[in-house]
Amino acid sequence: MMKNDNDLFFTCSLIEYIGRVCRLQRKQVVEYLGVEYLKRIYKYAGTLHCEPMEKVANDYIEMRKITNGDFDNIKSCKYEVPDYWTIGKVYGRLIEDVAGNEIVETLIVVYGSWISEAISNYNSDFYYQSREYICKCYLEGKMI
Repeated sequence: MMKNDNDLFFTCSLIEYIGRVCRLQRKQVVEYLGVEYLKRIYKYAGTLHCEPMEKVANDYIEMRKITNGDFDNIKSCKYEVPDYWTIGKVYGRLIEDVAGNEIVETLIVVYGSWISEAISNYNSDFYYQSREYICKCYLEGKMI
């Protein structure tokens, strides 16, 4: 597994962006996209990143018929909201640290786990923690 995988970073940032626009938990975005579309996004991320994020997100929202929900961690944030690139980096690093060769499959597992809720809580400092700490928490199944 390559460290600092820019395609993974873009894929995770796109998931975060769509989650914010559609007010969905990030695991719901992953479920809407499904494994085949996630593989496509990851495979073509180098090209997709040349388009504005808004356009890429809207294309996938329309293709996958992603509907709006009521999860709004931006509105409930009491502090400065991290941008979607920052959160994409947190997820990307964690996935890099725990994945073997199955990046997209690992992405699905990570987003479906408890850690996604912890990362999406912008009123905590969890997403600011070190890469090593977040990985250790994930592997132990809890915040330490």
